[in-house]
Amino acid sequence: MTLSEWRRQAIAALEQQGHVDADFQARSLLQHHLGVSDAHLFTWPEQPLTTPQAAELEASLAQRLAGQPLAWILGHWHFWGLPLKVSPATLIPRADTEILVAEALARCMQPQARVLDLGTGTGAIALALKSERPDWQIDAVDQQPQAVALAQHNAKTLQLDIQVWCSDWWQAVAAAPVYDLIVSNPPYIATDDPHLRQGDLRYEPQTALVAGEDGLDAYRAILEGVSSRLKPGGWLIFEQGYDQAEALCELLTQAGFTQVEWLRDWAGNPRVTLGMWPLEPR
Repeated sequence: MTLSEWRRQAIAALEQQGHVDADFQARSLLQHHLGVSDAHLFTWPEQPLTTPQAAELEASLAQRLAGQPLAWILGHWHFWGLPLKVSPATLIPRADTEILVAEALARCMQPQARVLDLGTGTGAIALALKSERPDWQIDAVDQQPQAVALAQHNAKTLQLDIQVWCSDWWQAVAAAPVYDLIVSNPPYIATDDPHLRQGDLRYEPQTALVAGEDGLDAYRAILEGVSSRLKPGGWLIFEQGYDQAEALCELLTQAGFTQVEWLRDWAGNPRVTLGMWPLEPR
């Protein structure tokens, strides 16, 4: 069997299950197992597969057809152009989260800002920010030791100097107003949300997804401690669910934030809510 023949068969199998990005997935599996580039697949489509290669590809395709996230099969995923190691211990980085990174870079203008990423997971947000602002001092925390180890691994591999440690939100973060920017993509799905039984969410860790009956518990926990860590004029930027913009704006306003607003993602859905801690105490 040639590369193009296997690719066509894989695409057909994935499309039969309703995967709209079947070609991307088939190419990703070929690149992963053969160690080749996208250009190689297009330049030498008639290259024959060895028997071991074909067996590995079929095993991975079977995993994907059974519902295993593609990122876990590959063992890595790209975010903000950075190759990140991923594992079942954390969420898989999504492209929509890049909206948060872009907004953080636009809002925080201090050349040597101190930044905190709450619930860092793979370290995606913190590492993306560090890659763009090498002079920023970036701290990242997560309550799961496996996630902390993964973020530390990614930081070391990418040679991006961020500090990562274990903390249940503010539990191990000093109560001092030292941060110019605080960012977070916390759990924000309601306990009974039907999306938890669909797609990759079926496999990802529930602790990184679910936040109480209305999906807002993590935001409330963060807002309880933010005033003693964020400098006057500093920004708090959250990722949120598609239907939480108004509720989250209200929570930030009640907590004392100014310039509160929400922004849409690439698909036009509300995705990021942010606010500035006032320069003068209220």
